Amino acid sequence: MPRTLILASTSPYRRELLNRLGLPFEVQAPGVDETPLAGETPLALAQRLALAKAHAVATAFPEAVVIGSDQVADLNGEPLGKPGDHARATLQLQRMRGQTLVFQTAVAVVCAATGFSAHDVAPVRVIFRALSDGAIERYLRAEQPYDCAGSAKSEGLGIALLEAIDSDDPTALVGLPLIRTCRMLRAAGVDLL
Repeated sequence: MPRTLILASTSPYRRELLNRLGLPFEVQAPGVDETPLAGETPLALAQRLALAKAHAVATAFPEAVVIGSDQVADLNGEPLGKPGDHARATLQLQRMRGQTLVFQTAVAVVCAATGFSAHDVAPVRVIFRALSDGAIERYLRAEQPYDCAGSAKSEGLGIALLEAIDSDDPTALVGLPLIRTCRMLRAAGVDLL
């Protein structure tokens, strides 16, 4: 009998991406504090949080295969999280204009019952256009991406903010690197096909 698959996230973006695989899954909020640790790099933060989310849910559901994921926008070594509101989103996009960021998208797959645990990171290099204040304001009013790391939704109008995207896992920028996720699910014994 196949194990229950659980997404340790309440993100609608991750849920939509995981739906692409056509597998039945449940969603559980991991309840993990996402505050960066002193001196923690964006890469280390994304990895730690993806693992913490997966382990938190796997503790409550030990027989399940649990997927945890986290994304941190990396601006020259500084982590940029979800802005939460218009003012912070404006400041983020003003700082990001004309810059190259790396979106560190980490994913972890854990099954407590079998002892399986794996994680990986899909870095996505993104070059932002030199945006005017007016363009930033129009974008934010149109899309309101206040729940997205780096204040931009590449799957929507946010694509107009960008010069280029470089990644080997095309869904990583949206929040769940499906190529890496599939690799880990297969290793955990989940039949994808």
